[in-house]
Amino acid sequence: MSFRRAFEAEHAKRDAARHAREEADRLQQEEDLARAEQLHDAIAADAAFLKEKGLTLDRRRYTVSLHHEDYVIDAYFEAGAISVRAADKRTATTQTAAPRKQDTVHTVDEALGVMAQYLADETQ
Repeated sequence: MSFRRAFEAEHAKRDAARHAREEADRLQQEEDLARAEQLHDAIAADAAFLKEKGLTLDRRRYTVSLHHEDYVIDAYFEAGAISVRAADKRTATTQTAAPRKQDTVHTVDEALGVMAQYLADETQ
């Protein structure tokens, strides 16, 4: 094998690995987006409950948020994990409140459960 062929083979191997990583990232992003939509739809299914609790539901790409005038509870989907947080708007000095509680889960059902726990904490 010549030096040129060894270089070209190495270059092709690296290019294939880069394409594989890009494809895996794209598939993960599609999965994260689909799971965010699934969580949004599950919460939106009970609009009367949201209204009763003074909550508005919002989804922006990978984030599903429940907004109340005093707090926000949201779930952010990234790389197969879901970061759920609750933040107090009453003591925030900026538009985005710092999280008081935060947990990482891996399924939509777990995210729904943690968001329900945080809501129960806020409404006691």
